[in-house]
Parts: sequence; C-alpha cells; structure tokens
Amino acid sequence: MTQVRAEGLAAALARSVPPLVWIHGDEPLLVQEAAQAVRDALRAAGFAERQVFDGGRGFRPDAFAAEADALSLFASRKLIELRLAGRPTKETGQLLADTGARASDDTRLLVSGPRLDRATTESAWFAALDRIALIVPIWPIERAQLPQWIGARLARQHQRADRATLELIAERVEGNLLAAHQEIGKLALLFPDGELPPDETRAAVLDVARYDAFDLVGAALAGDAPRALRSLDGLRAEGVAEPLVLWALADALRTLLRLFEARRAGRPLAQAMREARVFGPRERLFEQALRRLDEARIRGALQHAARTDRMIKGLDGTDAWQGLAGLAMTVAGAPTLAGN
Repeated sequence: MTQVRAEGLAAALARSVPPLVWIHGDEPLLVQEAAQAVRDALRAAGFAERQVFDGGRGFRPDAFAAEADALSLFASRKLIELRLAGRPTKETGQLLADTGARASDDTRLLVSGPRLDRATTESAWFAALDRIALIVPIWPIERAQLPQWIGARLARQHQRADRATLELIAERVEGNLLAAHQEIGKLALLFPDGELPPDETRAAVLDVARYDAFDLVGAALAGDAPRALRSLDGLRAEGVAEPLVLWALADALRTLLRLFEARRAGRPLAQAMREARVFGPRERLFEQALRRLDEARIRGALQHAARTDRMIKGLDGTDAWQGLAGLAMTVAGAPTLAGN
C-alpha cells in the first residue's frame, strides 16, 4: 500500500493511479478536493464514465460488485465511486479488497469517507488492500497553520494579504474550512488581483467560526489560552451542553495523567501514546502539554473537574462555565480562573 498526504497526492497521481484510491478524513472540504483531484487525473487518462454509490443504509454490495466487474457500455474506461458516511463494515471492507484485487486496467475505484480508526486499519481486509490501494489520510488544518493555508488559497486566485489580515480571517473562520473556502471565494469577487486592502477585507469577512469541544481542547493543549477562552465563549454562545465540554476537557486531563504515569514508570512515550489512542497531530499537542505541565497540577485539575460536574448538576453555587474556564486554563498552563 502507498500512503500519501493530501499535499503529495497530485505527484502520486501523476505517476500512476492504482486500482483503488481511499481518501479518509474529518475535513469535508479537503476530502472533497482530494477526491476531485483523483477524478480529474482519471478523466485525463481516459476514464470518461463514472458511477457513484452511496454507502449508507440502502447500499447494495452486489450491485457495486456487478458494476465493477461489468464492461463499460459507453467508454473504454470507467471510475466507480463509493461514498461512506461512517466506519466501513467488515463486509464492505472485504468487498472493496476483493473488487479492487480483480479490477481490470479499465476500471478504477475511489472510496471516500470519515477518518478510519485504528481497528479498521489493522483489520485483515484492510491489510489485503496493501497490494493495490493508494491511501490518502486527510488531517485537519491546525490553528497555527491556518493563516498560511488561507494565504495559499488567496494566491490561487492571484490575491495576497498582510499577516494581520490573514490572522483575522483565520480567527473569523476557525474550525470551519467550508466557510473559509466560501469567504476566500467571496474576496475574489469583491477585490481585484493583488494586495487586498486590509480595512475593507476585514469588514467583508463574516464571523463564521464554528467551535466544538475538541477545538477547545486542542487550543488548551497547545498552550493558547486566549484561543481556548474564545472557543469556550463560542461554545457557550452556541448553546453546547456543559457536560459535553466537561467530558472533553476531563478526557484530555485523564490522558495527560496516564502519559505522566507512563513516563514516570520509564515506559517509552510513543508506546504510551498508542495505548492512550493519541495519534496524528494530537501527539504533538500532548507532547507540548507534557512539557508545560506537571503531574500535581493535572491531579488537582481532575479534582476541579469533579467539582465542575457538581456545578453543572446545580449542587454548587458557582457558575459551571467559570469552572470549565478554570479547567481550560489549567490545561493551557495559564493562571486559573477558579482557584486550581
């Protein structure tokens, strides 16, 4: 199996397109763009016919297999897509492994869907894809990389912006790449090529940030206290339930504690990360937090998490969001707001 990140996909496709390409990730915009790159490469190679299957409840494996095995009626080459809405079942995975293995030179398969978990990538059927597939994992754009990502998108439409403007756009669209894509496209309509006027650009970009509890945790682990508080304010404004926010923060604290204990016991951090199911970009975030915090602070924060749970249940007179802010500041390594 060949695995390639999104930025290396074009070069990989230019060399050859294997029988099956599987794109997986939790950023819909980037998954869509990677899938379109595969379609474009195949169309240029003469794969003019295209059939799309939805892998949801009504998915018929027999129809998919029959289409993959059938000769094209309208063109010499065809592309068959399967769009998954969730984790593939063992039956679906085996179907793809078998179908891809016997696909002719005139048929290519494109699978796209959410991020594959470790249980899936370590399954027997997934291992069978090693010989035939190109796997493209799509990682989220980290907050620190977002201004650069926006700048690159502007460059595609022959525009550029100063650093302050890029930072402001990043702040406005944080956590919502689809909205970022729309805002960047809007700037192409509003302004000519070249340098964007800062004041007018800032006025034109809407506040379309979409926060979730895991954005909050990521900011806190990175030690970015202002962004963590901004995410927390966004969660509160959007009416996100306090128990969900508490669960995300407490889960990060428990993971940090397990990593501290593993390190104290002399176990390799990489092994402890795997056991704690910390993968990809989250590894660097937890490493940053481990360097910044100490075990006593984490244990104290977990005790405060228990108190925050009582706040949420109305058993403590303190505002629950104040308790959550204290937890977030603890993880961020900043002075706490709630006496931790």
